[in-house]
Amino acid sequence: MMSEEKKLDLSIVVPLYNEEESLLELVAWIDRVATEHKLTYEVIMIDDGSTDRSWEVVEQLAAQYDTVRGIAFRRNYGKSAALYCGFDAAVGEVVVTMDADLQDSPDEIPELRRMILEEDYDLVSGWKKKRYDPIGKRWPSKFFNGTARLASGIKLHDFNCGLKAYRKKVVKSIEVYGEMHRFIPILAKQAGFKRIGEKVVEHRARKYGYSKFGLERMVKGYLDLISVMFMSHFGRSPMYLFGSLGTVMFLLGGGTTVWVIAAKLWKQAHGLPLRGVTEQPLFYLAILAVILGVQLFLAGFLGELINRNATDRNKYLIDKEI
Repeated sequence: MMSEEKKLDLSIVVPLYNEEESLLELVAWIDRVATEHKLTYEVIMIDDGSTDRSWEVVEQLAAQYDTVRGIAFRRNYGKSAALYCGFDAAVGEVVVTMDADLQDSPDEIPELRRMILEEDYDLVSGWKKKRYDPIGKRWPSKFFNGTARLASGIKLHDFNCGLKAYRKKVVKSIEVYGEMHRFIPILAKQAGFKRIGEKVVEHRARKYGYSKFGLERMVKGYLDLISVMFMSHFGRSPMYLFGSLGTVMFLLGGGTTVWVIAAKLWKQAHGLPLRGVTEQPLFYLAILAVILGVQLFLAGFLGELINRNATDRNKYLIDKEI
């Protein structure tokens, strides 16, 4: 492991899954860019359970470059897990993330770093303004990004761009879990890092292999967006949501029940035609509202108990490390 005392200009975190063809070219390109700009750096390659020769190539690169470090998972955990472990290992002043498929250009790194240091951004996200993906992937992505902008209030065009730069303290302060790598800007804002910028970056056509993501990513993306927005507003105090809804439903149901019974008694006292309380559908709806109100309140209470006693959710089985 690299010593924390060794100061580096850059940590470049590269999650990968079955990308053996592109890794040699990617690291050579990164090294060339860093050398031209006189930057000290490390490349942290996280093999997310690849089934090809990716880890053998990482070992080869680590032997060839003293700037390359490698982490291999025993199985596929997903990109968020890879980023989490990469962030934990990073020691550079600025941390850059990029995909391993050569669709992100390392030539963008110096400018991203400059924006962090000179323009005082906490996070700079890439914007693939001109994309080489098929239209079936571009249009759902536009709709998804528009929804994420509206929900979060963060004015980014491309939340899912893998090429991003961070101030070191940002990656050390956020928890990337599940499939939340798409919403790192939202997580950063939630953690108090509000200076979030954007840079148009080059998007290159895939040179090797094929995309590992299908249409199911869009479905997961929306579910994750709902999750992260809920966690942003109510993650620390779920009682605020469930308790409030439960109280409203309990009072509404209880008040309706009292009104139905009182109306029957009033009509009975004045000799007016009346229906039995249990013959009225409104009575059963009111009882249902009371029951649901109690359940929602208890859900909020249990959420508070779980939240207070939660343990670290981000534990991944690392198989090998260089």
